[in-house]
Amino acid sequence: MRSRASCVPEQVSLDWTPPGLVAGVDEAGRGPLAGPVFAAAVILDDLQPIVGLADSKALTAAKRARLYDEIRAKALCCCIAQASVEEIDRVNILQATMLAMQRAVHGLRLKPALVRIDGNRLPVLPMAAEAIVKGDATVQAISAASILAKVARDLFCEQMHDSHPQYGFATHKGYGTPEHLAALREHGASPWHRRSFSPVRELCVDITTNRLA
Repeated sequence: MRSRASCVPEQVSLDWTPPGLVAGVDEAGRGPLAGPVFAAAVILDDLQPIVGLADSKALTAAKRARLYDEIRAKALCCCIAQASVEEIDRVNILQATMLAMQRAVHGLRLKPALVRIDGNRLPVLPMAAEAIVKGDATVQAISAASILAKVARDLFCEQMHDSHPQYGFATHKGYGTPEHLAALREHGASPWHRRSFSPVRELCVDITTNRLA
């Protein structure tokens, strides 16, 4: 079964598994008010099992960091991609997430026969794809992808913090915490903020700063 549109309205389940490599895909950063949305695609190596894979949200930061390095060392291949703040504002967060997922899959060194994606939406892909609700907790390749995407985005948030420390990106990772909203009221929107998101649009005025290269 192939995905035929940018996304489908509900979960797609395959009654068969095509022979060949299977990739897991997940995203990180759909909900925050700032920063790109990240996605990762992973093809695990059955001969090099990784112990402790789970939904990234269920792991401590230290455990995620350890698994991040182990996944990158042991996976047959993996790719981390993103869609920019500008793309999020232009096409909306759902479509930007689909774009990041497409980039992650296309960036794999090996071509999978099947892509398993966390959630109930599928990006357009040139191979069979399956959406699995809560797949990040039940499918190891998706768990691995969730860890890569989460850690990569958290590291990016530290760069955002370095350029704009007044917002506290290193702490809240762009989510709409009370501290973050207070900083928006005081300082206005940085170049990293998603102006299409209503809290940013309603609370802020622009500030003149440059984006990270």
